[in-house]
Amino acid sequence: MSGITGPEREDGTVEPAEAFSVVANETRLDILEALWRAEERPIRFSDLFDAVELTDSAQFNYHLQELTDRFVVKTDEGYDLAHTGGQVIRALRAGTYTRSPEIDPFGVEGACTRCGGPLVAEYADEQLSIDCSDCGKAHGKYDFPPGGLEDRTAAEVAMAFDERVRHLHCLAADGVCPACSGRMHTEITREGECCLDVAIRAEHVCERCRHELCSPVGLVLLDEAPVAAFYDDHGISLSERPYWTLPWCVDDEYTDVVSTDPWRVEVSIPLADERMQVTLDGDLAIVETNRVACTGSTAR
Repeated sequence: MSGITGPEREDGTVEPAEAFSVVANETRLDILEALWRAEERPIRFSDLFDAVELTDSAQFNYHLQELTDRFVVKTDEGYDLAHTGGQVIRALRAGTYTRSPEIDPFGVEGACTRCGGPLVAEYADEQLSIDCSDCGKAHGKYDFPPGGLEDRTAAEVAMAFDERVRHLHCLAADGVCPACSGRMHTEITREGECCLDVAIRAEHVCERCRHELCSPVGLVLLDEAPVAAFYDDHGISLSERPYWTLPWCVDDEYTDVVSTDPWRVEVSIPLADERMQVTLDGDLAIVETNRVACTGSTAR
């Protein structure tokens, strides 16, 4: 017996409202939570019934069958959590639909890339932003689910945010939407205003769910081997440097448009007595890298 009884579309999917209605029930969410918490799966009917602590087995069976096929998988050994069922629980535990936390602004490592002032992180509308408290220069504002704030110190939140931003932009630059895994379209643009306080930027838009992600062009280079090797040669682990402490990741003064047809954008990365020049195409793929000696003090 399938939990979703309404008609399927030609592509095998069901109406979104019907799919959501199946899990809009406390008992069914308890069943998914019990499966998620089980140390071993599949789990027998009787053990799952005991874990949910429902007194009426007939009612329990009804709700379980409503979940079966779409959110729960029935096997010869018992019941298991389907991938979609796991996604429901992960979304709830992330706090995406259930929490609106408030935390006080807190200072983060590094100094403003424009004026050298202190940096402060603030959280609102499930987004974490980092700005200079003196001049207001933006150093990034990106999605961060509420669950990421729990059981973490301010320093740990900042570290998790840095890792998440790197992950989001790595996926987007590779053409994969971090929200739905749909095809991500990337454009380099100099049009309009931007909350990141940069003129030259990369805009990623999912063709399926319309999820949007915007960034300075340099930010997509954090995961590129030549750039990591450049830092390694100077005894610095790029993965241990928060992105907002790297001027070429938050400012566009290190980015030059060489041509627009085709797109060629050069990002200059100064480090000690050297500078790496990375040329990207319109898809943000590296076309060329050069390392040149430079004089005077340089950013690290």
